[in-house]
Amino acid sequence: MAAKLYLGTARYSSWSMRGWLMVHLAGLVAEEVFVPLAGGNSPAVKAVSPSGTVPYLEHEGARVWESLAIAEYCAEINPALWPEDRIARAHARAIASEMHAGFRNLRIAMPMNLGRDYAGLGQTPESLADVARIEAIWTETRESFGASGPYLFGATFNAADAMFAPIVARFITFAPPLGETTKAYCAAVRAHPLVAKWYDLAAKEPVSWQLEKYETLA
Repeated sequence: MAAKLYLGTARYSSWSMRGWLMVHLAGLVAEEVFVPLAGGNSPAVKAVSPSGTVPYLEHEGARVWESLAIAEYCAEINPALWPEDRIARAHARAIASEMHAGFRNLRIAMPMNLGRDYAGLGQTPESLADVARIEAIWTETRESFGASGPYLFGATFNAADAMFAPIVARFITFAPPLGETTKAYCAAVRAHPLVAKWYDLAAKEPVSWQLEKYETLA
């Protein structure tokens, strides 16, 4: 089986961004197949993915169709995706899992769009509560494990950073009120070469892939 990584529209697909970052951080080589999302039910995605969702990775016989599972698969190949220290690694997995399962109000109020400036929009009490929790996670993690560099666990951009990278993108697009340490972390993530490359991929997508419901927020 030829290695393939199926992805959704880079402009919108936060989960595809996470999976793509994991695969690149691990150094896996796979053909990247972008499938334009249809905004909910995407027949084109169902045609290529067992779960009807992206990202979906086929690699050396493995079939992995869920972002956190892709992270763990990639970490088996490159263990540096998680911190080496046991306690730090446990913390990284905990916050990555919380990201994976939570923050629904933020996701709804501030959908990822890498090509728009929606500063000030989406600030509901519920979404701002999610923002506050994310800031608390980042602050605690940086204070406990991140003294050696700009990322959550220091000098190395790892799987936990990859899981939160689409949140950084949302913060950049919607500009909710943020503390200075949060802004500095967002700037560091945005400047990472892989994150910058994902933004470049999004910018090069056909205009025909854009969806009105994400392009006309008010």
